[in-house]
Amino acid sequence: MNWLLRWPEVFLAVLVVALEAISSKCGGSLVCRLSQLVEQSPRNKVRDLWYHGYTSYMRFDEENIAYNDVAGNFSLTLIDSLDTLVVLNDRAGFEDAVRKVIHWVSFDVNTKPQIFETNIRVLGGLLSGHLFASRTGQPFYLPWYRGELLSMARDLGQRFLPAFSTPTGLPYARINLRHGIPAGESVETCTAGAGSLILEFATLSRLTGDTRFEKAAHKAFFALWNRRSDIGLVGNTINAWTGNWIYPEVSSVGAGVDSFFEYALKWYILSGEHEFLDVWNESYAAIMRHSRSLDGLWYRRVHMTTGDIAYNTLDSLSAFWPDFKSSLLWKRHAGIPEVWDMSYKQATSLQYPLRPEFIESTWYLYRATRDPMYLDIGKKVFFDLFGRAKVECGIAGIQNLGNNALDDRMESFVLSETLKYLYLLFDEDNPLHRDDSNYVFTTEGHILSLERKYLKSPSATVRQLRRAESPQCPAYEPPYFLGAEGMPDSIVAASDEDETWWHPNGWCEVPMVDQYTQEFILSVDGKTVKEDTSPSLKKIYPVPDGFMVQSITGVRTRIVSRLDGKGYDVAKLGPHTIHTGQIVYINDTALAATLGSVKEAQVGRRNTDVQLRIFIDFVDTNSHVPSVVGGMVSDAVFTANTGLFAGDPLVPFPIKRKPLRFGQGEGVGLVRDPANPTGCRSYTGAFANEAVLVRRGECTFLEKLMRAHEAGASGVVVINDSEMTINPSASVSDLMGVGNSLDDVAIVVLRGSDGRQVSAMLDVAEDHHAGRVVLVLESPERDTASPEEEPGAGQSESPGDRVLYINGHALLNTKLLI
Repeated sequence: MNWLLRWPEVFLAVLVVALEAISSKCGGSLVCRLSQLVEQSPRNKVRDLWYHGYTSYMRFDEENIAYNDVAGNFSLTLIDSLDTLVVLNDRAGFEDAVRKVIHWVSFDVNTKPQIFETNIRVLGGLLSGHLFASRTGQPFYLPWYRGELLSMARDLGQRFLPAFSTPTGLPYARINLRHGIPAGESVETCTAGAGSLILEFATLSRLTGDTRFEKAAHKAFFALWNRRSDIGLVGNTINAWTGNWIYPEVSSVGAGVDSFFEYALKWYILSGEHEFLDVWNESYAAIMRHSRSLDGLWYRRVHMTTGDIAYNTLDSLSAFWPDFKSSLLWKRHAGIPEVWDMSYKQATSLQYPLRPEFIESTWYLYRATRDPMYLDIGKKVFFDLFGRAKVECGIAGIQNLGNNALDDRMESFVLSETLKYLYLLFDEDNPLHRDDSNYVFTTEGHILSLERKYLKSPSATVRQLRRAESPQCPAYEPPYFLGAEGMPDSIVAASDEDETWWHPNGWCEVPMVDQYTQEFILSVDGKTVKEDTSPSLKKIYPVPDGFMVQSITGVRTRIVSRLDGKGYDVAKLGPHTIHTGQIVYINDTALAATLGSVKEAQVGRRNTDVQLRIFIDFVDTNSHVPSVVGGMVSDAVFTANTGLFAGDPLVPFPIKRKPLRFGQGEGVGLVRDPANPTGCRSYTGAFANEAVLVRRGECTFLEKLMRAHEAGASGVVVINDSEMTINPSASVSDLMGVGNSLDDVAIVVLRGSDGRQVSAMLDVAEDHHAGRVVLVLESPERDTASPEEEPGAGQSESPGDRVLYINGHALLNTKLLI
């Protein structure tokens, strides 16, 4: 009766046969339709759903499409869909759509659309369609095409220009395409509406040679940016005539502001104009400092002048700023509610018009990480859209996610963005994924690119100011997983140490993230000094690869977290912006005395990280044991961040102090105490010079080291709760209390992923009695010294061997010359 043990498989087989038997009779049944999707590829499913919406749009009253679409009286959806046909590799459909746009569409109509919406949907669609139809050497080139779409785009752009005739250069929100600005038109506009025109307008200027469009959009963009608050935030709503921000002066990453940030970055990518990159960097830093919540999970609406919380809500457009909260909202609602209350953790507006921002972010994250989790998210999104929004005559917006009431409306962005990004998520072989040009997607999902002949070279002045700049992003490093299922094959259960994470009655601590950006007014001795708001060239002056600082006193300094998670960089010194790749040289002789005392204490001269070899010393030494066992690493070298207090791991024999035991010689054992996982309580047993592995949190680094030292340990290895690097530090008052008692022990920090590998080694060693885990310091030769010899004696330190520290943060783009 072994078949009884396989009843789940038998039941599933019978169910599939039954579904196949009734497939011809299921009609419009949702269950039946969903079952028929199981065997199809996700890409083809999305493609079929897109064509269902597109053909439905074209089928219903085709002759009147040019006059009734979204009450704009021109064929917006058809234009908006042009380059989606390119993404779907439908050349015949693209050619047919181009012919119909040329034949049907005219902008000489008495209608008053929003400039922003018409720009991103219509002007962007025309420009993208023109680029594909006119560019030779690619499948969508149309030999008969004579630039008609570009002529239409220029006609539309000229109809927009009167809207910019304001004292500020900010455009009106709406304009009549036939008659211009009507009397009494509202002067209220939003930051996204006035500041998200540069991609389309500047591309139109580059392609036509008519500079009016780019100049107008450029002026409007910087009219907004130059009115940012002292803390670097722009508001939501502004008076286009006076340039005054309109109450309540709220800033966010959501509706009304979102695409302003997007266009700053994307126009830099498309054009290479660095001033837009500067806007992106500064605005990003301001958002991360003031809008991001302390736990790093939410981006709040805040007052633009103070950074104080204005509203604890977020809207669906905030999903363009990728993070995991959006996926949690989708999991709960099978869609993204228009408004979500962060305080009460509930939706306050359940409408979902099938906006694309969440799906767009999912595609970007998958392309950056190749994490298959995002494919799973995409599959759920598709099934929810298919099951909830597909109707006979198209794809309807959802009026209420709670009861699935539908809108009698299909937004054009469903075809131009939502399903386009979902299709790209599953289409690994799409040519766009191999295109390393400067192409970008506009905020409406239109593909724009500029050939080299349309790009402008920076002026000699700009090249001089930005010399040595290297705006390169670090390569993504995925977190380490120990096996196919995330755990070593030899581990059959989670350890007791992790019980609070996996046990039903356990708890999960709310995370606290480090500030992305911080500002200080520097002084030599750490005391409060008056800010020097206009430092002279005697204090700070440019050098070929950055800036030289002769005096730090009173200089306001902004530091930002590096994208690679390895520390901080100086981003601003007084009025001077420090660009990526530039170096800040510190040559303040007043620091010499301070650094002398620090050097004597052997803090300033220590390296910020060390190499630790950690391995399992197996009991059976006669057998050959590979360095990787069952998917688990059993011998590896890790980079650990050193503490800024206690013993220096690279100076085992400090002058006139006790020798260091941590990782020296043949190494020390690495152990842990399951009853004291964070090392914040006194240990019940004693250690014999072992190093103790603990988790970060619950108490200070100094307390962890003191508890381990009291129990006889040689040092502490802390597992960070993230991939960020951190050098353990302690306050001066606390260090005065312990004196030199911790000179013979050391503390280091491992990244979270490295810590998991080390924990897995301990699991194997403890659970299977395989041996012990050993920690050995991989010491560079230049840092070795004998007990009688001062480290570095007779050697000269070249500039750059040392970096500046502020409040325990290593500033990696600095070099100390004193």
